[in-house]
Amino acid sequence: MRHTLHLQTALVALLALTLAGCAVSPRAGYRANQLDDMTQETIYRFQETDPGIERLFDTAIGYAVFPTIGAGAAGVGGAYGRGQVYERGNFIGYCDMTQASVGIQLGGQAYSEVIFFNSQDAMDWFKSGEFSFSGQASAVALREGVSANANFRNGVAVYTQAKGGLMYQASIGGQKFRFEPIR
Repeated sequence: MRHTLHLQTALVALLALTLAGCAVSPRAGYRANQLDDMTQETIYRFQETDPGIERLFDTAIGYAVFPTIGAGAAGVGGAYGRGQVYERGNFIGYCDMTQASVGIQLGGQAYSEVIFFNSQDAMDWFKSGEFSFSGQASAVALREGVSANANFRNGVAVYTQAKGGLMYQASIGGQKFRFEPIR
C-alpha cells in the first residue's frame, strides 16, 4: 500500500512537471488558427446551450475560454487544457490550466470551460500568473437558463460543458493557470 502511494505521488509530480514545461501559446501558426477556431466554436456551443450566456460574454470585463480540457484519474488525477483570453471583447493572449489531485476519483473526461471576470481586479489577478482555484471552488455545469443567475465569487464565475467521457469528480479545486499576452 505504501509503495503504491509513493508511486502515485511520483506520477502526479511527473505529470505536473511535464505539463508545467508546455508552452502556453501555440508554437506554429496553424495551431494558433486551430485554437482560435476551437475557441469560437466553444463560445458558439455555450451560447447555443444557454442563449442567456451571451450577456456574460458581452458585459464581462474579460473571459478565458478553454475549448478542451482533458482529465483522467485513478486515485491520482491530472488535467490540462489550453485556451484564449479576452478582455473587453478583444483577444489579448493565451492561457493554460493544469490540475493535479489525489483522492476518490476514477475515469477520464473531456470538457470545455469558460471563466468570466466581472471586475478588473479579478482580470488582473488572472493575468498575473498567480491565479488558481482553491479546494472549495466549484463550476456550474452549463444548461439552458443557468447563466441568468450568474454567481460571481471574488469577481469570477466558471461554467463547464462536458464533451465526452465519464469521471467521478466534480470540482475545479487545485486548478492553476498561466497567461501569456500576444506579442
